Amino acid sequence: MFFKTTKWAIYVLLISFFSCTKTMQNPVFDIQGHRGCRGLLPENTIPAFLKAVELGVTTLEMDVVISKDKKVVLSHEPFLSHEICYTSENEAISEKDEQKYNLYEMEYSQLQNCDCGSKIHPRFPFQQKMKVAKPLLSDVIDSVENYLKINKLAPVFYNIETKCLPIGDDIFHPKPAEFSELLYEIISKKGIKNRCTVQSFDVRTLQYFHQKYPDLVLVLLVENKESTAKNIENLGFVPQIYSPYFELVDQNLLDYCKKMGMRLIPWTINEEKEMLRLQNLGVNGIITDYPDKAIRLFGKK
Repeated sequence: MFFKTTKWAIYVLLISFFSCTKTMQNPVFDIQGHRGCRGLLPENTIPAFLKAVELGVTTLEMDVVISKDKKVVLSHEPFLSHEICYTSENEAISEKDEQKYNLYEMEYSQLQNCDCGSKIHPRFPFQQKMKVAKPLLSDVIDSVENYLKINKLAPVFYNIETKCLPIGDDIFHPKPAEFSELLYEIISKKGIKNRCTVQSFDVRTLQYFHQKYPDLVLVLLVENKESTAKNIENLGFVPQIYSPYFELVDQNLLDYCKKMGMRLIPWTINEEKEMLRLQNLGVNGIITDYPDKAIRLFGKK
């Protein structure tokens, strides 16, 4: 009898221990380097992504557009931004003229001669400057994967935004189906589909991926003040991740996302106080221009 009682007591203690241990294990907090690490190095460039990997981010967040010769190129705007770029002749670009430098009307060979890293950024004055061009998505992936291998680092995720809007169809980019297929071809060819999410403000590319490639993880980007239910209704399905502007995040949104089974990852958080507030609230990650700050607070992946 003593043996049976003792054995049962040990069993109960073991169950209690492992239950407590499981409860104490928090889910991975996703630290995403916005455009690589825009606060530290020129945005959407290979050096910025390698620096973010070195720092220890979980995910590399980036933007893609399409060139005239149908190349998938990293760029936040579908043109040469006056804030960060010089022309191929090393001339400054005015804000009123920047849309004339339409990337969808330029061969990638032309873009390679445009410096988008030497100009002082008005909002990121301490960003390290260097002469660097907008890279191909395929080259970014190759560079990152090679860096991980050489340095024996754990794999990272890629969060890729399709930069398109209905008003820009056939002007600044192809229509959603073609845009999506060009992107998917690279994702598939490079073997990163299981470590990749596709995000967009434009529900059309997300709808296309949802219908054609349902195993791909999709992210709805939000900056409007519509209800979450309305935004999901407009999308037409429940995405795996809901990604709003950080000031829209509150307890009600967090509760709704949990109820719907969506991860909540807001953008773009650059102040440590706000990073801590959101992490304490219970979001699943943050997107930041300063992954070094986030990693100091929360640790490496």
